[in-house]
Amino acid sequence: MFTKEENYAIVGASENPDKYGFIVSNDLISKGYNVFLVNPKRGEILGRKVYESLGKIPEKIDAVVFVVPSEITEKVLKEVVKLGIKKVWMQPGSESNGAVKFCEDNGIECVHNSCIMMQ
Repeated sequence: MFTKEENYAIVGASENPDKYGFIVSNDLISKGYNVFLVNPKRGEILGRKVYESLGKIPEKIDAVVFVVPSEITEKVLKEVVKLGIKKVWMQPGSESNGAVKFCEDNGIECVHNSCIMMQ
């Protein structure tokens, strides 16, 4: 489902090394994935620019990895649909029944209940 040739956005990227938003970002970057970091606070994390939202990323995004509370996932999924993104990965804790159903109803391929770092 996910390949290194694709562009990934990590919603919930964090500069705090103890948070999963940092751990996941660091893991994917260190494995050679093309990653764009998203956090409304912006700035820089791991030497990369952080974008305020998915819509601010200047390149086409193929997949979104969520590392945020489920309420934020549900809100950002509306932007996923608007941007035509067809793949999402909801890290444990970022998923909800409503978010999974939203993906099913909108033709979005969705992985949940699984950690992307283990794949």
